[in-house]
Amino acid sequence: MKPIAIAAIALTSFREAVRDKILYLLLFFGLLLIATSRVISWLTVGAEIKIIIDIGLAGVSIFGVLVSIFIGISIVHKEIEHKTIYTIIPKPIHRYQFILGKFAGLAITLLLNVIVMSAMLQIAIFLKTWSWNFPVFRACVLILFELLVIVSIAILFSSFSTPILSFLLTLMLYLIGHISYNLIGLAQKAPGTLLPILLKVLYYVLPNLENFNLKTAAVHNLPVPPGFVWASIQYGLLYTAVVLLLSITIFQKRDFS
Repeated sequence: MKPIAIAAIALTSFREAVRDKILYLLLFFGLLLIATSRVISWLTVGAEIKIIIDIGLAGVSIFGVLVSIFIGISIVHKEIEHKTIYTIIPKPIHRYQFILGKFAGLAITLLLNVIVMSAMLQIAIFLKTWSWNFPVFRACVLILFELLVIVSIAILFSSFSTPILSFLLTLMLYLIGHISYNLIGLAQKAPGTLLPILLKVLYYVLPNLENFNLKTAAVHNLPVPPGFVWASIQYGLLYTAVVLLLSITIFQKRDFS
């Protein structure tokens, strides 16, 4: 019964996300940016493929993040705003199943979103080089796991906050997540004992989204340390699981009466 309930909620959430107009709007602009990268590459000499990969991966990442945030913060809030949550909760469906089902539906949506945009990017590269680009595929895989972290954070904030505040908090954590890796270096140079400890705590609590950044390596065809991709995937799954557990804990205590 439990897996069936989660799967049913996931399917419903996926259908809702697919019907959401903002998904198609963002996907359109993402694909447009990837197509534009090929046009821009014509204006350069000797760096055409780098321009295509750079702009293309930026499109996959940026528009994927926007989809994650906008749909992630609205998927739970819509149930509360339209009062459909009152018809779901009384049924033999636990609140943790509701959160996990919503996340699973959004994860499927993000997977399809990344597949479509990365496929368009690979086609643009193929038309230029007549070969497929594995480093770009690898970078897109890590972008997907970054998006899973982002959407779990969006669900966390939407479980107890308003959509506007959830958007701002999720966006803030996304931006911080790409500079949080510097905290460990600051902790080593910080004076005193309390400040280094605080910086180290923040380093481990805040998401380190640079773990999913292989854009530079893909653009310049740089080597990637052995095991880096698998370690990043493990980190993304673990961080997502912890955030979802926190979301479930908060959602369990929320009063809908």
